[in-house]
Amino acid sequence: MLCHHLRPLEQELLAAGVRETYRGTPWSQNCREWVYFDVVLDTASLVARLQFEPCVEVSENLDAKSGTERGFYCRQCQDALMGLLQGARRYG
Repeated sequence: MLCHHLRPLEQELLAAGVRETYRGTPWSQNCREWVYFDVVLDTASLVARLQFEPCVEVSENLDAKSGTERGFYCRQCQDALMGLLQGARRYG
């Protein structure tokens, strides 16, 4: 389970039936738990609605070689909740 900063969004996505595609430690020791969902996250809408703590920031990777993604990263807990950039339904 993700940190308490990202858990409300994680639970919301799971309750909405959004498919989880990966859960684990993807990169290095500075990553605790990262969860990927088959959805395009409307990050602006989600930030406005969920009012995350200041430690949560929008994270985006545009490098096609390592896999494009957009979502939220918690600097305090080193957890992340990520979605796709395109090709899936939009959530927010």
